[in-house]
Amino acid sequence: MLVLNESNFDAQIKEGVTLVDFWASWCGPCRMQGPILEAVAKKVGEKAGVGKVNVDEAFDLAHRFDIQGIPTLILFKDGELVQRLVGVRQEHELISVIEKSLKVPAKSLSPEKNL
Repeated sequence: MLVLNESNFDAQIKEGVTLVDFWASWCGPCRMQGPILEAVAKKVGEKAGVGKVNVDEAFDLAHRFDIQGIPTLILFKDGELVQRLVGVRQEHELISVIEKSLKVPAKSLSPEKNL
């Protein structure tokens, strides 16, 4: 699991597929999402990155991506935002979203909000 912040974020998402969880330690649903993300990271292995951004420590990133509720998970492909998911999501859904993006060229994916 990648720990992302302002200094490493852009470099980590610029190539390949990366699922990023915007979270905070005081957020109950975020604590529920954590173990699910760990399982997803293990299952996708090196095919995709899975990372976390603590919104309390990386306020500028939270603002940049207009994070208004947490947990918010954003899927990036080659640096482009391709999907946004708000709220706790289950392992099978996250793996499906990642697998879909691995098969489709980045330009053909369109940003989706709140699936």
